[in-house]
Amino acid sequence: MEKRSNLVKSIIKAVDILELLGREHELGITQIANNLGLDKSTVFRIVSTLKEKNMVAQNTINQKYHNSLKLFELGNKVVENLGLRRIAQPIIKELAEKTGETVNLAILDETSIVYIDKIESSATIKVDLPIGKRLPSYCTGLGKAILAHLPTDKVEEIIKYTKPERYTLNTHLKKEEFFDELKKIREKGYSFDDEEYVEGLKCIAAPILDFKGEALAAISVAVPSYRYDKFVNENFIDLVVSESLLLSKMFGYR
Repeated sequence: MEKRSNLVKSIIKAVDILELLGREHELGITQIANNLGLDKSTVFRIVSTLKEKNMVAQNTINQKYHNSLKLFELGNKVVENLGLRRIAQPIIKELAEKTGETVNLAILDETSIVYIDKIESSATIKVDLPIGKRLPSYCTGLGKAILAHLPTDKVEEIIKYTKPERYTLNTHLKKEEFFDELKKIREKGYSFDDEEYVEGLKCIAAPILDFKGEALAAISVAVPSYRYDKFVNENFIDLVVSESLLLSKMFGYR
């Protein structure tokens, strides 16, 4: 006897269409049908229904279809209801357990980053930067990880209203060098704070990206310099990047 499925095939096809449009941005009925191996009349009925419910919109010039902002609104409501901290906390706890060091979660607020959560190291000597602490974005691992994944004009505006200050001998103050570093961070997927804000403190950070590839927040592992060695560098980078990617996927990054 054939096992009965509880899945609704038409809904599966509708989700497949939405995901395809999310990847390809804009397609016609024939293109959607060819990509998914579906009958054109089936695709037309499903797309017409999605359009009626404002899930997709049609370009009046070329008649092709694209996902509407309705999906963005629904996704934003999920994020608002769950909260960034609530979603990220299990991940940063796991990262703290794996590294044995302090893990921070921060967002950008105007020109500064703000710590919104942290899991402290169990070590006797540890980094003590409390939740709610505001730090300059240009000389911190968390700040640079976020800025590297924002539009250039937005970063230019942030830098325009930032008064650079030398906190340590390693603080970078030259604008050209800073933008070169942001480019490298985008390519590598992580940033590094080499005692640029606090002497004796090194940080590895990576961004949490949204569906547009822009940074919502960042996570970091903070390590006292005397405990930082080649093993920490190689292993912690992999851990921070993999955990930040996991979080990014939760927020729609593909």
